[in-house]
Amino acid sequence: MKNITGKEYVIFLNEIKSRIVTARIQAIRSVSKELILLYWDIGKTIAERQKKYKWGDAIVELLARDLKAVFPESPGFSERNVWNMRRFYEEYKDKPFLQQAVAEIPWGHNLLIMEKVDGDKEREYYIRSSRDMGWSRNVLLNQIKAGAYKLSLRQKTHNFPNVLPVYLAEQADEAVRSVYNLDFLGITKEVLERELEKRLVDKIKRFMLELGKGFSFIGNQYRLVLGNNEYFVDLLFFNRILKCLVAIELKTGKFEPEYAGKMDFYLHLLDEQTRLKDENPPIGIILCADKDDIVVEYALRSVKKPLGVAEYYITKKLPKEFKGKLPDAQSLKTPILRELKSEKG
Repeated sequence: MKNITGKEYVIFLNEIKSRIVTARIQAIRSVSKELILLYWDIGKTIAERQKKYKWGDAIVELLARDLKAVFPESPGFSERNVWNMRRFYEEYKDKPFLQQAVAEIPWGHNLLIMEKVDGDKEREYYIRSSRDMGWSRNVLLNQIKAGAYKLSLRQKTHNFPNVLPVYLAEQADEAVRSVYNLDFLGITKEVLERELEKRLVDKIKRFMLELGKGFSFIGNQYRLVLGNNEYFVDLLFFNRILKCLVAIELKTGKFEPEYAGKMDFYLHLLDEQTRLKDENPPIGIILCADKDDIVVEYALRSVKKPLGVAEYYITKKLPKEFKGKLPDAQSLKTPILRELKSEKG
């Protein structure tokens, strides 16, 4: 019998393991979807019978009690959760564009969105983002508290339509945000760019969730060589959806025009030295604490490679002594580093 402990078997084993993991994920999603459909059907039936037989709210309490008696091992039939089923149906019965999407995220996610989010468009954003990016419930809560939907509506500054094919420019625009929330780093005062990079690398999973769909981490301080000179990209990712490298440069101050030229230079090197033949051109993102859109627009005019410029903010918490004494959030530029620094004093 031929030896089966070589690399061929390792490849074979890994393929089987991958299929099992995929099947388990699909099974979990299938069970979750069936549960959502069951809860929808129960909520619909309650609403219809209440209308038909003129039953009052007491029917929910009675139904929950009897279901718990029949299915004591199931935690899903508490009075509160049965009320949630009815509310779930009422919230989405006239919104067919959302009915399929809500069935593709867990029940706990749906409850959180119903509780914390108002407005169809905003709910749709969080439902689809949870589905597409695989957000856990804690990540979803963090995104809601950080106002991710409102940030997603802010105008983006990049040159993608000018340097990429139409289909790829649209995908790149969807993949890049105008503002990134770095609140999870726990920074409350100004930091050096390398310290910001170190903290991001330490919490790279959270940062990748903040970036969006399809990102895989390649490395930090990624080395590029030209002649006798060395250059280092702060953070380098690969996006599976865009099928391209994504280089990120971190700037703790305001955007300066020379940053665009430097990133354009890095992207040319990545294009020639790192990009594989079947990959799309690399994209650059400059993350800075503040930016003037007009300055960015002029700086990008001479850039040949796809490049976007986005702001990040560290935290939105204000010291107690400043509450009621500062302009509202819309008129403030984030992060308010000077005020936050005094918070620790």
